[in-house]
Amino acid sequence: MLVVVGVGVAAATVLPIAHLVVRAGESADPWGLVASPRVMRFVWATVRLAASVTAACLVTGVGMAWLLERTDLPARRLLSLAALLPLVVPSYVAALALLAAFGPSGLAFEVPGLVGFRGAAAALTLSTFPYVLLPVRAALATADASLEEAARALGDPPRAALWRVVLPQVRPAAAAGALLVFLYVLSDFGAVAIMRYDTLTRGIFLEYRSSFNRAPAAVLGVLLVVLTLVALSAERRMRGRMVARAASSAGRPSRTVSLGFWRWPAFAAVAATVSAGVGIPLGAIAYWALVGASRADGAALVGAAGTSAGLSVAAAGAAVALAVPVAILAVRHRARFSRAVETLATAGYALPGLVIALALVFFAARYVHPLYQTFALVVVAYVVRFFPEALGAVRTSLARVDPVLEEAARSLGHNQLDLTRTVTLPLVRGGLVAGAALVFLTAMKELPATLLLLPAGSDTLATLVWTAAAEGRYAQAAPPALLVVAVSALVLWPLDRARHRRSGR
Repeated sequence: MLVVVGVGVAAATVLPIAHLVVRAGESADPWGLVASPRVMRFVWATVRLAASVTAACLVTGVGMAWLLERTDLPARRLLSLAALLPLVVPSYVAALALLAAFGPSGLAFEVPGLVGFRGAAAALTLSTFPYVLLPVRAALATADASLEEAARALGDPPRAALWRVVLPQVRPAAAAGALLVFLYVLSDFGAVAIMRYDTLTRGIFLEYRSSFNRAPAAVLGVLLVVLTLVALSAERRMRGRMVARAASSAGRPSRTVSLGFWRWPAFAAVAATVSAGVGIPLGAIAYWALVGASRADGAALVGAAGTSAGLSVAAAGAAVALAVPVAILAVRHRARFSRAVETLATAGYALPGLVIALALVFFAARYVHPLYQTFALVVVAYVVRFFPEALGAVRTSLARVDPVLEEAARSLGHNQLDLTRTVTLPLVRGGLVAGAALVFLTAMKELPATLLLLPAGSDTLATLVWTAAAEGRYAQAAPPALLVVAVSALVLWPLDRARHRRSGR
């Protein structure tokens, strides 16, 4: 049973890539299309945006992590919590808020050149810098302070010790966070669509909607997958070089660095960054929600909220249910086969939602027609896309369970199914909750796959936001955007409880 489920999940992940390669080969001149000036502009725009946002997130995330973890920054606990809140603001909501506040006819003032690269880069940076902040801060918390003290004893000033000792210890964590940011930007569609910046994702969507010939969209999808694989390969090589220089043990905790004169300027910089990531989006959409309250379609909003919640709950339940046998296979039956299944099953997170949606549209229309234009197909796309989130949480919890407990239950006559239901699942309950909450959170915000797969005449909160924002109707886009943020923020509560429960063990 474990092998069948694992192979099935891995096959579902590989399917979109195989489909793209086959459909791209149907193009009359795929290499000519790839070399065309228009496609090269898409590629350059995508790489430029991803590299710029990643660099900005590295500077912001590493700097903020050091200030929050190592210094006497005022209100560190409050700022630490607030710094996580940009994670609940989808990139398309951040882009909408920036346009509503600083775009043409904005609430505050117009920023020249906001529409396009600058706006997309700003929205994505404000939405993704916590991906670098979180792992770097965790690495700083466990870094060996004795190495820094030894450097200081040998005559290094504080700044030199920071550059030569502290930063090399957190470089692997920073690289992992940078990879997440880079992949996020590669797959993003909402922010670039609202800011009208032509990346590969927007090009795929426009090609898909403008013609019945799907081959050009498939060629662009293959290019997007190639960029993803290049990013993964580069991060793996970099990680291999850096592991040897990372600290091997935690050692003593580090001493708090006194900022002196820079204490309040640093506080202002961190507070301004957090306010830009959370305060501006919430303020702008709250204003426009109040302005458009009298014109809001309550029935449509309630219906979209119900659709979003139903699809996200279904995806979370299915992803966790499939993650349990795959996690058991990976943790309790370690072999090359189980490692290969786990690797393939987690590859879906590196695939953009548009790529997955294109593959599912083709296979449903060609081979499984009853699934075409159904909510079930949307749930399948969510599960393929976000399954690694559920698997990571369940696998981590299962790895902490002592196998002796399961062996004792087996010696008392329990079969594998009873053992899993009565022993294993209760012990990994925290991981199940965390995995389900993560999948629910990301599914609520998913836009490109939803746009392509949602049955005609239906809407989710994400599609309502995108449709209204694309037409400049901020008052209509604000209420569903506010609901997305509110529901996403509520999901952080079970995640926080699950984290505390795991740390309590």
